[in-house]
Amino acid sequence: MDAFEAIADPVRRSLLERLAGGPARVVDLAAEHPISRPAISKHLRLLVEAGLVAADPHGRERHYRLVRAGLGPVRTWADALARPAPPIPETALDGLDLEVRRTGRERRHTPNQASHEETA
Repeated sequence: MDAFEAIADPVRRSLLERLAGGPARVVDLAAEHPISRPAISKHLRLLVEAGLVAADPHGRERHYRLVRAGLGPVRTWADALARPAPPIPETALDGLDLEVRRTGRERRHTPNQASHEETA
């Protein structure tokens, strides 16, 4: 699972937001959600696999913490979206200007077909 798949789930996003405030045990995280402790454990396992969370053993318990570096691909993608589009260089519009001028000249020099059909 990659970071994008991991953050697609609202429960996992909520867990990441909580862990951004500091490490927590599964029991503490489960108390903050309306789902079972095994379900929270499964979400945490997926976050660990995605490289977004790490589990540190403390005696018989594990304390889960956010791995901020794991969000790098998401941050890069979001930053790319936030950048303004590059301006169109004037040279890119030269061809359009030339075509508009050519079409205008042709229309001025070509007799109006409608007036020829009316006189015929």
